[in-house]
Amino acid sequence: MLLLLGSNIPDRLDYLHHAKQLIESRIGIIKKQSSIYESEPWGFNANVTFLNRVLWVQTRDKPMEVLAKTQQIEQSLGRKQKTQKGYASRTIDIDILFFDGVHIDKPTLTVPHINLHKRRFTLLPLVEIVPQWIHPVFNKSCYQLLEECTDTGKVWIYKNEKVNDEI
Repeated sequence: MLLLLGSNIPDRLDYLHHAKQLIESRIGIIKKQSSIYESEPWGFNANVTFLNRVLWVQTRDKPMEVLAKTQQIEQSLGRKQKTQKGYASRTIDIDILFFDGVHIDKPTLTVPHINLHKRRFTLLPLVEIVPQWIHPVFNKSCYQLLEECTDTGKVWIYKNEKVNDEI
């Protein structure tokens, strides 16, 4: 399973680090992780850029169990429920990008993530760790999806990582 972590409320790096620790203790073993990427907000305006990272997690949980646990982790790290439609700044966001090769289309969960092919900040860390992973709906690799992505938002590798974040 591949998860995307994102944060744009200070201290962004601490939120990514704590989310990673909680995922490892509550959901499964982290087999691989991407670099941390910094990006402009996508779909809304904010003064603070996002930090993002993709984790490849081995779990015994079913997709809906993972969703419940990731939502609990988000809440424990101060994520507020939306009061309006659309995107907003957040302490932590955890998206399920892929869950093995399955396609899930439920009101509360869509896997693969419905917008992953539209977002460079998602595709760049995916390509870093799983370039050949095949999207089960589009039948294209992450690398191919990045090559076709029309998102023009700026994304760069975050160079100021202070936390010892080794696997």
